[in-house]
Amino acid sequence: MGKPKFVIKKRINGEFMFNLKAGNGETIATSEGYSSKQGCKDGIESVRNNAPIAEIEDQS
Repeated sequence: MGKPKFVIKKRINGEFMFNLKAGNGETIATSEGYSSKQGCKDGIESVRNNAPIAEIEDQS
């Protein structure tokens, strides 16, 4: 099994987005659309920085 990775893609409408893929290649998170590639990269950094401290809110 490989390492988790962020995959940046360009949508048909020209926006950039990323998927977070698990080591087995399964997509486990998908981002919103960003108008620039740098904005998308900033979104990735936000996930990297905030995920370790994020709380779980169960609304079930």
